[in-house]
Amino acid sequence: MSRLLRLLAYYRPFYAWMALGVLASTATLLANVTLMATAGWFVTSMALAGAAQASMNYFTPAAIIRGAAIVRTGGRYAERLITHQATLRLLSALRVWFYRRLEPLAPAALRDHHSADLLSRIRADIDTLDNVYLRLLVPVFSAVLVGTLLVVYLAGYGLVLAWVLFFTLIAAGAVLPWVVLKMARAPGRRKLALLTRQRAALVDSVQGMAELLVYGAAVGQAERVRQDSRELVAEQSRLAQAQGLSRAGLLWLSSFALWLMLWVAIPMVGQGTLAKPDLALLALFTLAAFEAVMPLPQAFQAFGETLAAARRLFEIVDKPPVVKEPADPSPEPRHYGIRFDAVSFTYPGNAAPVLDNLALTLEQGERITIMGPSGAGKSTLVNLLVRFYDPDSGSVTLGDIPLTRFQGEDIRRYVAVVSQHTHIFTATIRDNLLLADPSASQDAIERACRVARVHDDIIAMPEGYDTWLGEAGATLSGGQARRIAIARALLKDAPMLILDEPTEGLDPITATELLDTLDQAAAGKTVILITHRRFRGGRFGEVWTFLDGALVSCSGFDE
Repeated sequence: MSRLLRLLAYYRPFYAWMALGVLASTATLLANVTLMATAGWFVTSMALAGAAQASMNYFTPAAIIRGAAIVRTGGRYAERLITHQATLRLLSALRVWFYRRLEPLAPAALRDHHSADLLSRIRADIDTLDNVYLRLLVPVFSAVLVGTLLVVYLAGYGLVLAWVLFFTLIAAGAVLPWVVLKMARAPGRRKLALLTRQRAALVDSVQGMAELLVYGAAVGQAERVRQDSRELVAEQSRLAQAQGLSRAGLLWLSSFALWLMLWVAIPMVGQGTLAKPDLALLALFTLAAFEAVMPLPQAFQAFGETLAAARRLFEIVDKPPVVKEPADPSPEPRHYGIRFDAVSFTYPGNAAPVLDNLALTLEQGERITIMGPSGAGKSTLVNLLVRFYDPDSGSVTLGDIPLTRFQGEDIRRYVAVVSQHTHIFTATIRDNLLLADPSASQDAIERACRVARVHDDIIAMPEGYDTWLGEAGATLSGGQARRIAIARALLKDAPMLILDEPTEGLDPITATELLDTLDQAAAGKTVILITHRRFRGGRFGEVWTFLDGALVSCSGFDE
């Protein structure tokens, strides 16, 4: 329940929309009860008047029936419009809220989370939270308001009649949902966990299909996915059983309430304390009243799944960031020289340090080439430089100012990085490039692409720079994607440039041409080139390699 209350606190900016939706739902339910009850009274009164050959005013009840029908129809439309508008606003705000808290955690605090799991949380789990307002709050508040008004109104006909409606509505709107909640809470949680696990397994299967086939593991992976599907079907079956029980229980309770109401009211008609047309009014009034509590068992059936989704979101946002931002604004660096002074760093959970007493000085405009096997510490050095992590000991400075005095976003304004695993967004080529500089002109875009040796490839595409790239740049080759990422980094025009395997996926001739143009384009910038490929030394400064967590010069290194 604490998670639900915490979630409601984030809904505060939308309380007006939420209240308007509840009022529309309440008006619709009251109009329906009024329509049914008045119609029953009217038909019975007309029949009795006809049998007695008496006259009666049928204009007023007819007008009430027409008015109630119009209000019910309009109210139902307004309810759908308002509640869905409120729900979409809530989900949009929740996604922004979640992403803003997720971003400072990346990548250090999210190392143990699968990318598919994070995607599931920001998409599926937040989608699940539409149950909170649309399927829980609106039905509950509407049921309480409508139920209270109907019981008070019925008390005018007799307290016993009011008590009959009160207790049967409580049984249908509180006791039955509580039973359904108990039945569905555990299956709902397991269903959400299975869906998350299944999504992660499917993403792994698609992304790693080549490796699975090469190592003969595709059959085993497929069986794991099938097993998850079987378990998911079993949990959905349990939820369906709970839903069937709730519907059967609602039908039985509404029929029982009608029977009790008639059992109490018929003697009152015989005693003359209740008019004959009012008997039909009470019967249809009772049946219509149960519409107010009909959604509640189903709402509480989804409550366990909803709370599990909220818990998964709060698990992420409650994580403390690994890198703590300074309270004061970032200083302006006097120059863009970099110094690593006795830096040591160990990833959480690892025993051996990745960097051990590392020392490196790079003056503004100076270049350095770093080599080393995977896991030697090359990417770690970059992560420390852009403040994704802080060193365990020692210091990293920019312009003789410790990086710990800079906000992470400010540091990253000074550094353009082409990482080993660059991401191409599902958008046009132009959109992907403008991420670096939204105000860049077409000339600047083309100039960066020419340096990256990708301009000719782009203009050969059907729509040129407006070509849609597909999901994660699916229409590009690996080399094209890498060169677009390089063009994006160049378009940023930051004073420091980090190139992590810039020639990966390129043929030797294109790689040489790219390095030549990068050599010219990076004039005046502080450059760190990370590579496995051997090329002629000196083009990007002195060549260093990692040895036991420290950098060792490779003077005289040749092709």
